[in-house]
Amino acid sequence: MSTIEKALAKQKLAEQEKKKNQQVESETLQEKSFSASSTPVDAEARVQQVETRPSNTSEKSVTIPLDTMDQQGYVSLSSNRKLINEELRAIKRKVIRNAFGGLAKTLQASNLITVTSTRPGEGKSFTAINLALSIALEQDKTVLLVDADVLKPSISKKFQVEDSVDAGLMEFLLEEVNDVTDIMYKTNIDNLRFIPAGRPSHLSTELLASEKMALLAEEFVKRYPDRIVIMDAPPLLGINETAVLANLAGQILIVVEEEKTHLGELKQAVEQLDQEKAIGFVMNKAKKQDSTTGYGYGYAYAYASEK
Repeated sequence: MSTIEKALAKQKLAEQEKKKNQQVESETLQEKSFSASSTPVDAEARVQQVETRPSNTSEKSVTIPLDTMDQQGYVSLSSNRKLINEELRAIKRKVIRNAFGGLAKTLQASNLITVTSTRPGEGKSFTAINLALSIALEQDKTVLLVDADVLKPSISKKFQVEDSVDAGLMEFLLEEVNDVTDIMYKTNIDNLRFIPAGRPSHLSTELLASEKMALLAEEFVKRYPDRIVIMDAPPLLGINETAVLANLAGQILIVVEEEKTHLGELKQAVEQLDQEKAIGFVMNKAKKQDSTTGYGYGYAYAYASEK
């Protein structure tokens, strides 16, 4: 037998031995796998892993009709110069400073803002949307807008998403969904996320004052410490639970309408609030003329108390 023939025979013998070893290893692994799957504890562990896997595998999204809202007098995300953009810029600067500046060290839940009013129709939802849009224009700030006015979800209606969302705040509070990401929607604005009100419930107002809502507010603060969270709440008068909801936030903005909001009612509303909070007032429909756009209403703004 030549040297080449000997080498080929040796190589063939080595290959046969390698295949035999691989077959033995494969059979051993199969036995181990069968043994593990037959153990009740391990099988249960696998079921639990499946059940605890996040249900929201991809971020949900909604499309806000920005062009329509621009025409309706909301803050513009385009290059158009509008008086309301300037007015909201002044408001958001104060809110952002309170959320992340020196006041944040002494103010609990400083990045959580409740927007409310004394009575319906004074412009709180209009203000909440505009504040969120204005903050979304910031390069380094993300804002989460929560439609917590579950009795009259104006924001969900204005965003035209009532029929296009699977779940909202009510579904979370009713424990039909378990993770806040299941009710949080990405929008066509990069820095804006939205939580809709969800479907109506006969327990709506009670749920706003529940321990579940308090825990959710705490999660907003701890889970998203670098984000501004704006909750559009029901009016303070007529709905006792609103004060409980409002006091979950570190900052409370009360929207008043010029020549409409009664001073006595405003005082009554403020008395329900925790005076340790930063309480601010936004005057809506203050009569002033915008020469660039022709809009005849604007904002006047002031903080009543600061820590």
